[in-house]
Amino acid sequence: MSREDSNRGKKVSGRQGGNFKKNSYARGNAPIKKSTAPKQASDPNSIRLNKYVANSGVCSRRDADIYIAAGNITVNGKPITEMGYKVKLIDEVKFDGRLLNPVKKEYVVLNKPKDFSTTIRDEKGKRHVSGLISNASKSKLLPVDKLDKEDTGLLVFTNDGDLTKRLKSPINGLRKIYHLVLDRDLISADLQKIKEGVTVDEKVVRVQDISYIDNSPKREVGVEIFSSRAKILERLFKQLDYKIMRLDRVVYGGLTKKDLPRGHWRFLTDQEIINFNMIK
Repeated sequence: MSREDSNRGKKVSGRQGGNFKKNSYARGNAPIKKSTAPKQASDPNSIRLNKYVANSGVCSRRDADIYIAAGNITVNGKPITEMGYKVKLIDEVKFDGRLLNPVKKEYVVLNKPKDFSTTIRDEKGKRHVSGLISNASKSKLLPVDKLDKEDTGLLVFTNDGDLTKRLKSPINGLRKIYHLVLDRDLISADLQKIKEGVTVDEKVVRVQDISYIDNSPKREVGVEIFSSRAKILERLFKQLDYKIMRLDRVVYGGLTKKDLPRGHWRFLTDQEIINFNMIK
């Protein structure tokens, strides 16, 4: 009987050069039982209560758990103290009697490049500013105000309707600084007229400051203004027979273009959001 016959039916080790391998059921080698039960899809119309509260801007999710445990949160009029409780988006959720909105408020600033539209009707076009911030949020963020297609500079986007309304209000007078290039040199007499105030549509336009740009032709000027009137700079200079060839917004509120290249965006910092929310 050959050696091969004598080994038939026996366990053969690798050292003996056999082709048989011993099955090992040590940790990590045991057969894995695959679950055939399908995963239950999460309901897109429901959300954990602590996340709902945090998204509303009241507090962090961790602090929301504390308020929930203390009974400060009500859902449809009933106090909820259960951790992990889920609510539907149609539910009425209140924090100490205040109605909450579960949509997380987000704020983005873009350094707008030339040839991008800010108008709603052009939103589906390839050259709309919304495409430049499409990766910023799953929410629909809209520009607080508008810049013409040829204009460049700072543009703020948010889904915070209350803040948008306050920033656009002519009462608040948000500080803005523009770098303008005119079709011809601005004579000193007209610069002085602008400083003193020029009447446009029966209302005097007041600028905080206007000056020539250092080491540049006199057709380039910097203008600081608080007015929120539509196209007010274009109308102001037209009143004096000048045409604005290029407009770049370099300051918006407390925001600047520092470290923000053209065509790039960033989220507002917590302090910047606080500063904007102080505007009433």
